[in-house]
Amino acid sequence: QVQLVESGGGSVQAGGSLRLSCAASGYTDISYCMGWFRQAPGKEREGVAHIYTGGGSTYYADSVKGRFTISQDNAKNTLYLQMNSLKPEDTAMYYCAAVSVWCVVAGLDAHEYNYWGQGTQVTVSS
Repeated sequence: QVQLVESGGGSVQAGGSLRLSCAASGYTDISYCMGWFRQAPGKEREGVAHIYTGGGSTYYADSVKGRFTISQDNAKNTLYLQMNSLKPEDTAMYYCAAVSVWCVVAGLDAHEYNYWGQGTQVTVSS
């Protein structure tokens, strides 16, 4: 059973940066598509970025492209999301998620992911 624990959220002013971490445990030897998602109050969960643990290929939603970077440290079983040039519209609860399929299959569709963390809040003030 894969377990995911996010950390690193907080409050920051517009233009600032935050780095989210997602510590993973319970992995088997297979590769996973791991993604970051966010959900603002009253809105649907939105895919932000994903990375395939087996090869490191990444993909970003247009809303964060050029500002956010997803990365992994396989030695630490940790997923990261570096968020720069933050905007008030980035305010949301951020979740990491995982599924044992290729990312070309899972994409940024939250319904495709079956392991989820508890979330970490990011608040960006103007």
